[in-house]
Amino acid sequence: QVQLVESGGGLVQAGGSLRLSCAASGLTFSSYSMGWFRQAPGKEREFVASISFSGTSTYYAESVKGRFTISRQNAKNTMYLQMNSLKPEDTAVYYCAAGGLSSTQQNPVYWGQGTQVTVSS
Repeated sequence: QVQLVESGGGLVQAGGSLRLSCAASGLTFSSYSMGWFRQAPGKEREFVASISFSGTSTYYAESVKGRFTISRQNAKNTMYLQMNSLKPEDTAVYYCAAGGLSSTQQNPVYWGQGTQVTVSS
């Protein structure tokens, strides 16, 4: 039973910050690449950021570079997304994902249920 549970979403003003968490269970966490995707209503899900299984490599969508930071604490089986300088266009449901994420692929094996992030003007 693999479970990915996101938390930390909410409503924030433009320019503000949020920190998302993804708690994983049912898998050997340190053996999986991890990442974040987001999806706005009526639009396709898009890649946001990913991190290698060891935490030594990170990748970001151009739209969030310099504002978002992905990290993981393998001892806690938890991944994070620190989001700073938030913009209204960041509004979306953010999904935690596990596996299949690297510099050359963005095809997760497992998904979380999502957490809503809303950025007001």
